[in-house]
Amino acid sequence: MPHNDRTPLAHRIQTPIFSALLFITISLFSAFSHAAEEKPAAADQQKASYAALADILQDDKARAQLITHLREAAGTAPAAKAPAENTAPQAEQLSLIDQLVDTTQQTASGFMKRVQQLKDTINSGPQHHFNAARFFPALGYFLLTVAVTFAFFHLIRRLIGPLYLRLGRWGNHARLKEAHWYKLPASIIGAFAVDLGILLLTVAAGNLFTQYFNGGSPLIARLQALFLSAFAVIEFFKAVLRLIFAPGFSYLRPFPLADVTARYWNTRLAWVSGLIGYALMVGVPVVATQINYTTAAVVNFVVMLALTVYASWLILHNRRTIHHEFNLLAERSMAFFSVILRALGHVWHLLAVSYFVVLFFLSQFDFAGSLRFMMAATIKSLVIIGIGALISGLLSRWINRRITLPDDVNRRYPLLQKRINSYIPAGLKIIRVLVVLSVTLSLLDAWQIFNLNKWFMTETGGKVISGLGHMLFILCFAIVAWTLLASVIEHRLAQELSNGARPSARERTLLTLFRNVLAIVICTITIMIMLSQVGLNIAPLLAGAGALGLAVSFGAQTLVKDVITGIFIQFENGMNTGEYVTVMGISGTVERMTIRSIGLRDIYGVYHIVPYSSITTLSNYEREFGVYRASYNVSRNEDVDAANAVLRKAVEALQQDESIKPLLLGEPTYQGVVGLGDQFFTLRVLVRTKALEQWTVQYALDRLVKIHFEKAGMVMPRQAVQIYKDEGDAGGGGTLPVVGSVR
Repeated sequence: MPHNDRTPLAHRIQTPIFSALLFITISLFSAFSHAAEEKPAAADQQKASYAALADILQDDKARAQLITHLREAAGTAPAAKAPAENTAPQAEQLSLIDQLVDTTQQTASGFMKRVQQLKDTINSGPQHHFNAARFFPALGYFLLTVAVTFAFFHLIRRLIGPLYLRLGRWGNHARLKEAHWYKLPASIIGAFAVDLGILLLTVAAGNLFTQYFNGGSPLIARLQALFLSAFAVIEFFKAVLRLIFAPGFSYLRPFPLADVTARYWNTRLAWVSGLIGYALMVGVPVVATQINYTTAAVVNFVVMLALTVYASWLILHNRRTIHHEFNLLAERSMAFFSVILRALGHVWHLLAVSYFVVLFFLSQFDFAGSLRFMMAATIKSLVIIGIGALISGLLSRWINRRITLPDDVNRRYPLLQKRINSYIPAGLKIIRVLVVLSVTLSLLDAWQIFNLNKWFMTETGGKVISGLGHMLFILCFAIVAWTLLASVIEHRLAQELSNGARPSARERTLLTLFRNVLAIVICTITIMIMLSQVGLNIAPLLAGAGALGLAVSFGAQTLVKDVITGIFIQFENGMNTGEYVTVMGISGTVERMTIRSIGLRDIYGVYHIVPYSSITTLSNYEREFGVYRASYNVSRNEDVDAANAVLRKAVEALQQDESIKPLLLGEPTYQGVVGLGDQFFTLRVLVRTKALEQWTVQYALDRLVKIHFEKAGMVMPRQAVQIYKDEGDAGGGGTLPVVGSVR
């Protein structure tokens, strides 16, 4: 038993086919009106007009009156035309109920007229007497042509059978190896092309046969040509059925159907289409020409009624089976198509029965024309759906793929791959929606519900197509521009420059703000241009936006002040991301800068948001260098020069420290004694360091000063504390001994 698995592409191709059944059925009712109107009573009206004109011209008095009337009309019509147009009362607005009533009455009246036209056509048709001597010889040649044509057709198909099998194995072998995905569709299309070639060869052979075996009778030649025309149309439709079901070659089957299911539906649909086709295109015309229209109408009614009943029974008999298949297919499809498939699973039998019922009614008004119209529209629909399904399946396959850029490109442009993998699938989804829309319009055009070519030529159609094309171009241009500019900005933010130096903090901050502003500007301009392409007048919109902005500016003055202050702070390079600053008494590292505020993280991990308008004083600790102003108190009992010498030794030891030495800039500045107190004097030294490194230097220098002062025997000042005894105390008065001291 051959494998019947199918790739996800096959499921996606199958999905839109069932979705089009709804449009096909709706279009059948429009086709009913179109086919019925092809038989107007033009002949009867033309005969009556000719008879009336002949009577007028025959009578001298009437002829003179006609000439006078025509000349008066020629002289007065232009002058009377304008007042008639100006004074004509306006048509009264009809309510919805009145419109429905009028529409119903017009539909019923039109249907009765068509029935009457059909009756007149049958009654006015030529009446023939059955001539057995002429009929049976013609029937013999006709049956011989039928037998030879079918024998030749099936013989060629049997001889070509191994070619079908070889094509199927070639495509299936490629599918199993998951290589060259196009081979399976190519093999299916190739098999269909071979089928069409056999059909053309058979029709050519049939025409050649009828040229030599027609008994020299024009009647026999007409009957043979009638059969060959019907054979070409019907066998082409059967070839389409074989393309879908491939009953004898499972490898050439584009959809995941079991062999039994494929043979079941191919056999029954082929029989139904063959009986309907040969009955309407051969049987009924032969009866009409050899006997009379009345008998042909009866035969047409009986045959079509029997086939419609059989087809309806066949559809209803398999209703639940097909419903189950729809549900299985919905489980393997995308969410959008899954909903459509489940809905079609509930109503497909109603749509299919409606197809045959409408065909039955159409066949009663036009024997052969209705079938040609239905088959042509059906084949067009299948071709349109097949092409749309193939394109949609390929798009769905590409949507699920992900593009991987080289590591070097990812390193230079960190977010480029992410953007590409988000924009391209979104664009492909938009194209898939346009494909579905195009398939829908093409189906409506195939069933003559909507004239697509004529609509393209109208002003509205031109505007819609032009506007849609412009909108897609503008959207693509905006996406490409944003991707390129954002990638360049992110490249400068993330990578080192050509000279090996990284961008400064100010440059990183400005680039980040510029990227945010650029996104807002591109989105705003794109939306405005797209709205103008839709047909909206954006001038009032811009004016309204300006007025709204003015109103908002009054109500949001602080917000505007925040933005303006932030702009000036950035131009003055007051601070950048990653720097340590103090604003509003809050010290911390700048983690984030927007167009309205900054985010600070203090040493306790608390995150502060400070609006720009609240910043009156900004202290930045990372501008060029830092200074540690070291002040040390020494007891007044110590020698000043000795204390200065010990302090210099401590600073020299600091300068020799390998971990601190790279942080120092220049030589320290000794300011000597900078203050005198009751118990101490103060020595000061200024040490210049790299920006934000003064605290590191402070901790190291304080440690060294204490060590050197202790080694030199110098002490820090002590504060003596004396406790006086209360004079009222019975224990006596005077000063108590010192119990302790405070340094």
